[in-house]
Amino acid sequence: MEPVSAPSKGTKTTNGTPVPAKKLADPSTLKQDPGKKQHGKGKRGSLENPEIYENVPGHVIPILEREFDDFDTEAASFLRGEQTEEQFIGFRLKQGVYGQRQPDVQMIRVKLPYGGVSPEQMEAFADAIEELAPLNKGHITTRQNIQIHHIPLADAAEFIRQISQAGLSSREGCGNTIRNVTGDPWAGVAADEPFDITPYAAAYARYFVRHPTTQLMPRKVKTAFSASDADRAITEIHDVGFIPKVKEIDGKQVKGVEVKIGGGTSIQPRIAPTLFDFVELENGDYLKVTEAALRIFDRQEWLRENRMRARIKVLVDKIGMDAFRDLVEEELKGDWVEERDFSIDHLLFINDEEADAPAVPESYGSPNGDKSEFDAWVDSNVEPQRQEGFVTATVKVIRGDLTPDQFRGLAQLMREFTGGYARTTVQQNLVLRWIRDESLYDVWVRLKELGLGDSGAFQIGDVVSCPGTDSCKLGITASMGLNKVLQQRIEDMNITDPLTRQIHIKMSGCPNGCSQHHIATIGFYGASIKVGEHTIPAYIPHIAGNFEGGDTVFGHRLKARLPAKRVPEAVERWIRHYEENRNDGENFNAFVERTGFDAFEELISDLKLPVEFSADNLLFFIDWNRSEPYKVERGEGECAV
Repeated sequence: MEPVSAPSKGTKTTNGTPVPAKKLADPSTLKQDPGKKQHGKGKRGSLENPEIYENVPGHVIPILEREFDDFDTEAASFLRGEQTEEQFIGFRLKQGVYGQRQPDVQMIRVKLPYGGVSPEQMEAFADAIEELAPLNKGHITTRQNIQIHHIPLADAAEFIRQISQAGLSSREGCGNTIRNVTGDPWAGVAADEPFDITPYAAAYARYFVRHPTTQLMPRKVKTAFSASDADRAITEIHDVGFIPKVKEIDGKQVKGVEVKIGGGTSIQPRIAPTLFDFVELENGDYLKVTEAALRIFDRQEWLRENRMRARIKVLVDKIGMDAFRDLVEEELKGDWVEERDFSIDHLLFINDEEADAPAVPESYGSPNGDKSEFDAWVDSNVEPQRQEGFVTATVKVIRGDLTPDQFRGLAQLMREFTGGYARTTVQQNLVLRWIRDESLYDVWVRLKELGLGDSGAFQIGDVVSCPGTDSCKLGITASMGLNKVLQQRIEDMNITDPLTRQIHIKMSGCPNGCSQHHIATIGFYGASIKVGEHTIPAYIPHIAGNFEGGDTVFGHRLKARLPAKRVPEAVERWIRHYEENRNDGENFNAFVERTGFDAFEELISDLKLPVEFSADNLLFFIDWNRSEPYKVERGEGECAV
């Protein structure tokens, strides 16, 4: 490990402009409890450290059957009125069971470390959803999880028990824990990676799940492992991020990572600065450094006074990265280091995907006649792997929703054409890996039969949104309804221009960053407009954000509050303005930078105008995909409990 100065690009303002470093706070003035006991896991196989690790595809987080029995017991006690919601909620959240805005039902968040999922797990989702989920669908999130909504509490334990048979776990999917460890879905097959980061991401997930230090931190911690400097995992918006590096030490090529700490979106967006330029992997140093940082974070009692603003980015922002780095280096000198086992051989997830990859098929299909639709899908959804003869195909999953039949169909397709390998993405899609070049047409045909053969993955029509008021207590607007309408509007616009198709649109149902709207080319978050005694659902736009190419930029918030029903018109005006006035080869963000934000605000000045409540304007007072008059019903979310 080499302590280094903070990177020059450091913290940015909302439009991505570097700002001067501010005066650092004195770490000694922080309210913390240095005497707080933070015991590590005990001896392997003990009650304190009972996990058994298997190198079975998808089986990253160890399953403990007694946790299901405990959940049954605690849930039954709560339902009998023997404990309050406040008493039960902490236990429930650690098991990945989250409250919804609708009474008496729960959302279950199933963790897929680095997005990896097996055919057996896809079928387990299908069976459990069909039996226990009233909406009959699962939802891929921007954290690569699968969420299932509207599960009655009485059925929650049965749901997580059923899926556990396939190695799926919701453990610490919620609460102030280390959430799902996300990663680049092309890790292991990407041409630009120095090595496959997957085994180390899995080891990290295994090390910190059920770890005593990370069970009740001041706030949740989100982690991402990128595969390369292109940073497709978007480490810069994470609490903890890792980018793989190789360095020559004593004449040997050593695998390591650049460690980033303190990123995040929500109401205080921050780009994660670099903690250390290079930390070794194979000796477990990356686990040691991370635990040191989290121990410091866990001791900040002043953060617990307002958990809504208690992310690690707040600490880093308060004292500066140089001071935080000093704290980490001092923490690494503590006695606790000698009490830990940072070896990772038993934690690594080792799985030779290439050994299980399909052989060249004896026969395969090809387009007969007009192949324009297939070619469009290949052009937008297919990427060559670094392994010759294989490609990946991104399945465009509209709004991230999959039915049981689609889960099963994908499982069978994975068995036949991928060797069983797929990963979810932070764009709410699914990447099928290890497809033979010759099988590509057959895969597309099968996907079309499942209603999943659309082209345009990672393009303008691949709109991302959180569930919003469909289920979230914090939701202000029906972001999924706006997603549906915007996708249709874009389809009706028949956009063929390659530069326009590079635009990314994301919307959240509230100011929090669940859809990552801060880094969208065009992003929105839910708000409201008061009109006398009535209220209109509305959105506040951001433009010119970026998350591609290893350079994360927060979009500029426009001075506008658009009625929800006028958002599609605003988007079309911006797109047409860009297409009609750009220079040759100028992408959307470069155009915005050259022409300024005022023009974009002026284009929608009439759309911001007040709407009077009347029979003619009644639809403005009803949210997308709703039939009842709109009103703000924002409850207390459980993310900060």
